[in-house]
Amino acid sequence: MMPSNTSPAVRAAVVQMDIALGENAENLRRILQRVEEASEQGADLIVFPECALSGYCFGSLQEAKPFSEVPGLSENLKIFADACVTRKMTGVLGFLEYDPHAEVCHNSALCVSPAAETGVIGDIYRKTHLPTLGVDRYVTPGRRFVQHLSPCGVLAPLICYDLRFPEAARAVALQGAEALVLPTNWPEGAESSPDFLTRARAWENRYYVLASNRVGVERGRRFIGRSQIVAPTGEILAEAGSDEETILYADLDMRLSRSKRIINEPGEWELDVLGDRNPAIYSALTDQNIQKRWTPAPPNRSLP
Repeated sequence: MMPSNTSPAVRAAVVQMDIALGENAENLRRILQRVEEASEQGADLIVFPECALSGYCFGSLQEAKPFSEVPGLSENLKIFADACVTRKMTGVLGFLEYDPHAEVCHNSALCVSPAAETGVIGDIYRKTHLPTLGVDRYVTPGRRFVQHLSPCGVLAPLICYDLRFPEAARAVALQGAEALVLPTNWPEGAESSPDFLTRARAWENRYYVLASNRVGVERGRRFIGRSQIVAPTGEILAEAGSDEETILYADLDMRLSRSKRIINEPGEWELDVLGDRNPAIYSALTDQNIQKRWTPAPPNRSLP
């Protein structure tokens, strides 16, 4: 799955910023400023927060819809993609997506990269796990994971709450992910995510985790910042504060994500976090009858 021109050395930039609800043009202006700043610092990859274009705390689908983007038609997404391609960067941007055919919205992430032969390689991931919070109360869940083949390596986008499901992080690892890119809106009360979930997901899957959170207050809900870049060993390479707008940088060696075997003592103490699995006994993970016993009735949502 690895693009042939991929270099093991990748300079990653993770943006932590405030976002203005419903002010897409202003948010885009500030996003482009950070793309330019990261490019000047030599970044190959830049990750922005969840719903970075629109904000998150909408009170209804009707309120959110005017601030959603239709891929292929959205001038905002095109401008972002062009900015990344011009600077030869891979970009990951959280946005609200509107599907005019199904008349539903998704909480989505755009992954875009420059490609020498084809121009722009773009992929869209739609958040697959939805909490009862903000605009996620009204959007439609996605139905698949995405692997974005970029010059930086194989990137797997998940969004915010998805991180709390180890099955999702493991599934994208099995599909070849070398870095988990996570646009997120962690509010107060979600401190467990930067406290230990990012490190756990990185270690157990032996890939990088790049978590881009926002700061500020939106309709009374405060967001906690603490964006992170985490190594496959679980080591935090960079972490932002709880209130600051900043860009985190780290140099990633993607070769570390390509080996899942940990050799402490050859032949005496070795671990293989993917190869040592025993899928034959994991049937409970997909048993819908078991799931129904543990899952309360979901709120009304339009399913795809």
